[in-house]
Amino acid sequence: MMNLAADGVHGSLGSIGYGLAAIGPGIGIGIIFGNGVQAMARQPEAAGLVRQNMLLGFALAEALALIGVVMPFVYGT
Repeated sequence: MMNLAADGVHGSLGSIGYGLAAIGPGIGIGIIFGNGVQAMARQPEAAGLVRQNMLLGFALAEALALIGVVMPFVYGT
């Protein structure tokens, strides 16, 4: 009975997994930039240091999403 229900499923489940996994880095990037802008507004003289740390955090969070894009292709059949 379970096989009849699964016969209608086509495509890669890795793509669905990536779609769900992209939510985490998306939320993280929003938090990074939101708090970075707030920090620059509160202390404008530290804007250079805040911007540098903000971009570093963005690069690390975005790397997680890019790894998630590649993994379905690496382990896909």
